[in-house]
Amino acid sequence: MDFKYLADLLFPNVTMTRDDLEAKYPMRELPEGAAVSRMAPSPTGFVHLGNLVQGLTSERITHQSGGVHFLRVEDTDAKREVQGAIPILIESLKHYGIEFDEGETADGDVGIYGPYRQSHRADIYHVFAKELVEQGKAYPCFCTEEELSDIRAKQEAEKANFGYFGKWAVWRDRSIEDIKSAIDAGQKWVLRFRSDGNIENKIKFTDLIKGKLELTENDMDHVLLKSDGIPTYHFAHAVDDHLMRTTHVVRGDEWLPSLPFHLQLFSALGFKVPKYLHIGPLMKMDGTSKRKLSKRKDPEFALTYYKEEGFPTESVYEYIMTILNSNFEDWRRANPDADVQTFPFSYKKMNPAGSLFDYAKLLDVSKNVISRMTADAVYDRFTKWAEEFDKPLADAFTADSEFSKKIFAIGRGGKKPRKDIGRWCDVKAYAGFFFDSFFEIKDSYPEAFDKADIKAVLNGFLDSFNTADDQNTWFDKIKAVADANGFASDMKAYKADPTPYKGSVADVSMFLRVAVTGSLNSPDMYSVMQILGENKVRDRINAMLASL
Repeated sequence: MDFKYLADLLFPNVTMTRDDLEAKYPMRELPEGAAVSRMAPSPTGFVHLGNLVQGLTSERITHQSGGVHFLRVEDTDAKREVQGAIPILIESLKHYGIEFDEGETADGDVGIYGPYRQSHRADIYHVFAKELVEQGKAYPCFCTEEELSDIRAKQEAEKANFGYFGKWAVWRDRSIEDIKSAIDAGQKWVLRFRSDGNIENKIKFTDLIKGKLELTENDMDHVLLKSDGIPTYHFAHAVDDHLMRTTHVVRGDEWLPSLPFHLQLFSALGFKVPKYLHIGPLMKMDGTSKRKLSKRKDPEFALTYYKEEGFPTESVYEYIMTILNSNFEDWRRANPDADVQTFPFSYKKMNPAGSLFDYAKLLDVSKNVISRMTADAVYDRFTKWAEEFDKPLADAFTADSEFSKKIFAIGRGGKKPRKDIGRWCDVKAYAGFFFDSFFEIKDSYPEAFDKADIKAVLNGFLDSFNTADDQNTWFDKIKAVADANGFASDMKAYKADPTPYKGSVADVSMFLRVAVTGSLNSPDMYSVMQILGENKVRDRINAMLASL
């Protein structure tokens, strides 16, 4: 067959050449060893934890090496595109510290390797598509949907593999006369890759995360261009990664089955194969077994969840680091105040099988992150969140900023700061009692204690309470109340033999805690009483006395 004639027949308006494009998109001038990687999402509008994992991995690889991180939009499937999805993606990733040096932005392209939307690059793909036809490596297929369904039915009947290959590739070796006749008749066609693979053969490949792989060769004549001239992901990513000079492709391991075809494509196109990093899935425990995080089942898969719950961006970032690099936690313990960007991230530390998402661990990481913040920072971050997600709570805390900052200062600083808050949505339960509008008695006194004894303790405390007391004097008075009412003020003596006592000074403190905060658990009581002030403390204790 005259493949040059066929190429001109299929692409009569393509006049650009490979050399033109190589000149337009030159090799990047970067330091030796600098990586060039990208995020290449589809604009579906759903930004998930997997995007963050991939984005953080590619961002760290590029920026730690002095390279380039860019955003390319793979919008070749118009049916899946959601209006406004890309600005949402860009802002979501930026929120978590992942920014791009070039590519698609909310205001258009930045960089000389664009357009960065695949739907705007059809002319580029057609240059290489025409070249493949000229070389006999691609051909048009005029099969209708009905014909393809018929092929599949026959394959099913014969228990053959599904797909367009071998004897099922009915347009693979059709004559130029048949092809021209179909074109003249206005029949739609797709461009297919002419595979020379054989599933009896294996190829060896080294993935930077998975290690050495042995994969079955591709024998399918996959579609390169759809009938509207728009490329499939497979063809587009090969052309784009070559012309954008991508050195490292970071993507989920669900793409591993396509890798043999992609390697074939790079070879057929004469492109250097980039280094691939296939990331394992994020898993979670479901009972006693593991399963992949699911968009339908798991709200924590969506990035919007973390904003709504009030996880600081640093917390999510650091948690992702812990599941990507096993040595991150040791590094953080050794460098508690260091900028996370100084952590020496390495893809070699990534688990080839994927990572287990542990919500409890995320909360623990977040508590550590928040515990290192100043009271002013906690106030600013929390009130910004509350303005969007809990306006009444925001109004209460912002009515008197100095009062609120005193609340957040409790137990903050020092070598062992308190770790009560893991999410901004925790603040209401932790400190809402400071405000009358949120104060309520949530916990009741244990039934083991006589109400008369509780009343005696509360009245005894009121008789001596003075906010001018320092913390030692304040606690000495509580111990005196304990002794006067048959409760042990000496915890060692109580633990040695509790029988002579009604309880301990810890129980006396608990009586006060429930009356003043409404809860069995609360921040340091001396600090709480100092912030609330004498009148408020007395009012709440008297209200409790009246209710007993």
